[in-house]
Amino acid sequence: MADPNGTFAKIRASIAHLGVRVFVLLAFRTAIERLTAGRIRVTAYRFVAQPVASQADAPASRRGSIETRFAGIDDPLVAQFPRPRAVIERRFADGAVCIVAHKEHRFAGFLWLQTPRYVEDEVRCVYEMEPAGAAAWDFDVYVEPHFRFGKTFVRLWDAARAHLRQRGLAWTMSRISLFKPESLRAHERLGAQRLGDALFFSGKRHQIVLFNLPPYFHAGGPGSSPMLRLKAPNEVPLRHR
Repeated sequence: MADPNGTFAKIRASIAHLGVRVFVLLAFRTAIERLTAGRIRVTAYRFVAQPVASQADAPASRRGSIETRFAGIDDPLVAQFPRPRAVIERRFADGAVCIVAHKEHRFAGFLWLQTPRYVEDEVRCVYEMEPAGAAAWDFDVYVEPHFRFGKTFVRLWDAARAHLRQRGLAWTMSRISLFKPESLRAHERLGAQRLGDALFFSGKRHQIVLFNLPPYFHAGGPGSSPMLRLKAPNEVPLRHR
């Protein structure tokens, strides 16, 4: 016989970890995907803006430690990227900037930046950053498992912030899964400000999206993507300037 006390204890622990809202949303996603046998996928995002200077740059790396550089399609490290070649080629063709971390000739990680708009690669949506010249979109920040306990993540962000400051950009924008509360809290600690949320219902051909900011609702088939305009905050917090 099932132990109801054990079940309730697990539910209470999940709510404490996720929060009531995310727990309910996760249960809703599970129910929808089970009822449709996986034919409908539920994706929930929070859009945030993070100040470019939200962290102090790390000291310059010593010889033999993690280094960073801008990579192009012909960079020899591209062959080590853990993404399909077609995906990488499309990113470069769209004008994305790739910052790669490496130790000597070994790939350690990458971070991608895009302006003035970003075409979502998990669902159908286009994000446009406003006003022009205020923000860049950061995406696919990846660190190889062997390098995750070192300085790779810090080096990548130091290089990204230096690049953005040179271009006069005060913010980076990104989307975070609402099902990952640790990521949400980590971004909040770095000064990220919430811009809005979205809930995507994606079928094989059609998609329905609910936003809590304009355009609020979108439904369409293949080739139809909503345009979400995300406005950078008016002021960078003083402690991050």
